[in-house]
Amino acid sequence: MHIPPKYLKYIKIAAIVLAGLLVLACIGGLIALFKREAILKELVEKAKIKAKRDYSLELTINNPHFEGLHTIAFSGVSIVPENRDTLLSVNDLHVGVKLLPLLLGEIKLSGLKVSEASVSLIKHDSISNYDFLFKKKNDNTQTKAKADYAQLANNLLNQLLYKIPDEMDVKNFRLLIIHNATRLEFYTTRAVIDNGVLRSKIIINNNESVWHIDGMVEPSDQRLDFKLYAEGKKVELALIEKKWGLKLNFDTVYTQLKDTRKDGNEFHIYGYWAIKNLLINHPKIAANDIVVPDGSIDADLLVGKNYVAIDSSSLIRLKQIEAHPYIKYTISPSKTYELKLKTGELDAQQVFESFPTGLFESLEGMKVTGKLQYQMDFFLDSRLPDSVRFSSSLNPQGFRILKWGKTNLQKINSDFVYTPFEYGKPMRNIIIGPANPDYTPLNQIAPYLRNAVLTAEDPSFFSHRGFVEKSIRRSIAINFKEKAFKRGGSTISMQLVKNVFLNRQKTLARKIEEMLIVWLIENNHISNKQRMFEVYLNLIEWGRNVYGIGEASRYYFNKQPYDLDLGESIFLANIVPRPKSGLYFFQPDGSLRSSLRGYFKLIGNLMAQRGYVSRDTNAYGFYNVRLKESLRPQAPPDSLAVDSLMDDESGNDTFLLPDIFKGKKPDTIHINQVSRLKVIQEDTTLSKSEKRKLKREQRRKDRELKHNSGG
Repeated sequence: MHIPPKYLKYIKIAAIVLAGLLVLACIGGLIALFKREAILKELVEKAKIKAKRDYSLELTINNPHFEGLHTIAFSGVSIVPENRDTLLSVNDLHVGVKLLPLLLGEIKLSGLKVSEASVSLIKHDSISNYDFLFKKKNDNTQTKAKADYAQLANNLLNQLLYKIPDEMDVKNFRLLIIHNATRLEFYTTRAVIDNGVLRSKIIINNNESVWHIDGMVEPSDQRLDFKLYAEGKKVELALIEKKWGLKLNFDTVYTQLKDTRKDGNEFHIYGYWAIKNLLINHPKIAANDIVVPDGSIDADLLVGKNYVAIDSSSLIRLKQIEAHPYIKYTISPSKTYELKLKTGELDAQQVFESFPTGLFESLEGMKVTGKLQYQMDFFLDSRLPDSVRFSSSLNPQGFRILKWGKTNLQKINSDFVYTPFEYGKPMRNIIIGPANPDYTPLNQIAPYLRNAVLTAEDPSFFSHRGFVEKSIRRSIAINFKEKAFKRGGSTISMQLVKNVFLNRQKTLARKIEEMLIVWLIENNHISNKQRMFEVYLNLIEWGRNVYGIGEASRYYFNKQPYDLDLGESIFLANIVPRPKSGLYFFQPDGSLRSSLRGYFKLIGNLMAQRGYVSRDTNAYGFYNVRLKESLRPQAPPDSLAVDSLMDDESGNDTFLLPDIFKGKKPDTIHINQVSRLKVIQEDTTLSKSEKRKLKREQRRKDRELKHNSGG
């Protein structure tokens, strides 16, 4: 091909310029190469000054120098916070940096060699040698841009992977953690990454235990795959147990980072985490050890601009149970919480066999047949907690119980012995059946009493299948607003199961077990509703060491259950949630304190709406209730307390509203917290602990009443 002479001229000029630039670059590189030691020392000095100025750290680095083209060596490195214990000391350190990423402004480690190093994290009371890590930097800007969490997560993960070297050799490294009297030491004689293969041996507390971290590490490809296990025993996390009372150990834990990608405004992290023989024990979780033989999650973790989520394509496995979760936490403009859980059709027996050992003791050994499918949907906006969304369903197909486990749930259909507990101690044995002279069949209990209890405790008992989602949603909203567990949303079915089949310990495991047993009884028609209601009325507490309606009607009114009138029935329904408070509602002449009149009107009106009683403008028997003489208090009433509980000038009544009516807004609510607390304090029938408990309950109810009445 012929090139015209005028173009040859331009090509020659370009070649000369390019050659000149190349020569200049080589000269610059040679100058930088010869001066790099001085530049390195200058950077070290700047780092020392910055550490002293910004963090009050004494940074020591001896003999910084280059080894080859891209390796920097240090000796005698130490970090000592002002007036604190030494945080870091390294005898010999060699760091290799990749040149090409460095030219692009990124620091990626190619190699790391460490010899004779230690890190000490020491805290005594509130003083630690690492508190500078949490020191806030001064920010003089008037406005701050909203964080993009997807971009932030991407940057953080990349920075973490960049700091994992392709090749590593660590010898004699010690990590010491001291928190007051707690001391934990990790020591490795050698940890190596060789061609992507990670091998390490970690000695815990002077050979108390030996751990291993082994696997594959490929930071350049954004892939990690390693496991942690101990020699001849479990991996035990003693520090967690000492700090939070949570006993936690396991055989092996696996971690796998499969891939990451940025997709528009979302950052995806694909990973796999699994654990073998996980043991958990905490008094708020369960009364005994819980063992998970095999659990894993294959997850697609999403990080968006303002949220973090686990995508529904993720898969949770618990032994033989598989479920797809969807979890999303949105940070702005308001905090929202979303949780969905869905399974396919599962073999029912495999489901029961997959329950963690020790979690549901009463169901262990149960044999069943058929299929089960579970679905749950939950959403809560922190700005609108009363609009919480919640639904939960466990759908059976051909499900049947073939053999009972440790507990025969059919015992509720025949005579049995019930033992109530107070503060963990058994009170006495009570026969639930005709052998007990106080046992009262349902048809021998006054209809007034039956209907008053149903109205106050569980209006839809005879139509629901153990749970009322509306009540559960209300409980979630109240507990969220109170920032504590204040209301459980229990139905009569749940209260019955709790009393008959379970211990009274308030643990997460017991609550879940309670719900499972309720589902089994209600959906498999193990007992009919009439029998369940009869047992319930004959075993619940109605006063101090008063159990069952037979004892209660005689204790308060010296009557048989069938002879209870409307007023007496509404009173007894009132004390079901707070049985030990029964006597403090009475005045010395045996009549009820006027604080309860509004409650009578509310329950009575609701009973009338359901056709249980006729409309009554005289407070539905309130004025006819009389406590039997032997229980009446001898001291004259406190006129101040009694007067303050009377109608106010507007004619409104004061009363205690039961949990089942929270969220309603009666027209006649008036609260006088001080006077009610005074009544509790001066009640001589209550112990100090009972008074404290009642006061806490009363304050909670007053706050809730004020909220619901628009106060």
